[in-house]
Amino acid sequence: MEIPVIETARLRLRGHYPTDLAASVVMWQEPAFYQYLGGQPLSEEEVWTKMLRHLGVWYLCGYGFWAVEEEATGHYIGVVGFGDWQRAIEPTLKGWPEVGWVFAPHTHGQGYAMEATQAALAWADSHLNQSRTVCLIHPDNRPSLRLAAKLGYQEFKRTLYKGQPGVLLERFRPARPVGFQS
Repeated sequence: MEIPVIETARLRLRGHYPTDLAASVVMWQEPAFYQYLGGQPLSEEEVWTKMLRHLGVWYLCGYGFWAVEEEATGHYIGVVGFGDWQRAIEPTLKGWPEVGWVFAPHTHGQGYAMEATQAALAWADSHLNQSRTVCLIHPDNRPSLRLAAKLGYQEFKRTLYKGQPGVLLERFRPARPVGFQS
């Protein structure tokens, strides 16, 4: 399977490259990055495994996570996309693409997360069979909760995941026009 490349006004969404590892490790060492993602930094080995997972989801599910780079600089700045993590969580998220986004702290406040996630959702709306996508966000992560709301996600349940509180949100694909074929 070839991972689609999506270009926006300022960003390029693409598959991961081995050269993304160094920048990703730097991100995973910043407390402002990982505070709502398990609360601990990740080692290079753990970040590499995460990159492999992102690529693997494409091959197993037909969707996955893109690496995000700034169009102007070519710098890797984060990831956006959809996973199927088989989480042991109630209620289950199995069978529903789980959207996620994480960006380097130095890019926060520039609208990159909105731009990249809107592009990913537009792709999903025209390529996925599932009409529903979900996400899990820590309740203290106000910026991500605000972004999710702007993207059309609504809370449907509070839960615990690995001992941490979580907000489960869902979004339904907008109705397709009559005669639409993907």
